[in-house]
Amino acid sequence: MPPIKTCLALLGWLALWPLAQAQLAAADPDWQESTAPAAPKFEVKRLIGFEVNVNSTMRWGVDPDTLVITPDGIVRYVVVAQSPTGALNAMYEGVRCATGEYKTYARFNRDSGWNPVGNPEWKSMAEIQPSRHTLSLAKQGLCTGSAPAGSVREMVRELKAR
Repeated sequence: MPPIKTCLALLGWLALWPLAQAQLAAADPDWQESTAPAAPKFEVKRLIGFEVNVNSTMRWGVDPDTLVITPDGIVRYVVVAQSPTGALNAMYEGVRCATGEYKTYARFNRDSGWNPVGNPEWKSMAEIQPSRHTLSLAKQGLCTGSAPAGSVREMVRELKAR
């Protein structure tokens, strides 16, 4: 393999190493997820923006007042995507840094409010998704390796620093 391709392959592998490590970590057979409360209220004016794709016209943000780290290691939050025309999509999600997984609990609709997801399931952040927002958010402030960032305050600081 030419040197440039070798370097690019190595950089790609290193970028995914924390998620691969989390996926390979032995699952805790006794782990149980705490019950997710109803989706919290969010405010668009409070959003902290984060980058998902430099070529995207969508603006992404997380409401810091919705961030919470649960005792079972899940980071829950409301994330919002806005189009240049003003369309708004919001999701109430959870990230499990230890396994590199995410779950969507509810989706927001301006007309009907929060709509719970029928049977939310944990999905890998490393798999191809229609949007990589969850992985981007986890890498930019929610997770430190395979653990949640030390506190919500740290998460907010990391997200604002980008």
